[in-house]
Amino acid sequence: MAEADTLLATCPDDVRALAAAARKALAKALPGSAERVDKPAKMLAYSYGPGYKGLVCTLFVSKAGVKIGIFRGGELPDPARLLEGAGKVHKHVPLRTAADLDRPELKALLAAALAAWRERAAADPQPPPRKGRTLKKRSAVRRG
Repeated sequence: MAEADTLLATCPDDVRALAAAARKALAKALPGSAERVDKPAKMLAYSYGPGYKGLVCTLFVSKAGVKIGIFRGGELPDPARLLEGAGKVHKHVPLRTAADLDRPELKALLAAALAAWRERAAADPQPPPRKGRTLKKRSAVRRG
């Protein structure tokens, strides 16, 4: 994805290499997910639909490093205590090296995040997309 490459181009070489490895790992862990770029937040979002309802995880990049954010991570089992962050909803796993991506605990956490998304999606199915755009007619108000 060219937008992601543009975002990562501003990072140091070691961060860019770690982010590239993380993107491959996330593509494998989340088959069929869409990768979207949020330039102001300097992150990539991995989702199966629009908005938070489709969000599974994020990839944050900065000059200091790379973090995998897990949406609703505080609700997931994390016996290895990989998740960090004070947020109630979004937690993250800092990546120090590409070897972190091979940790079975991280793979289990990503699998749990995907399973949790599937459960949420099954419990709250999306309405079918509308064809065209519906506009409400406004009544004219005279001011005098």
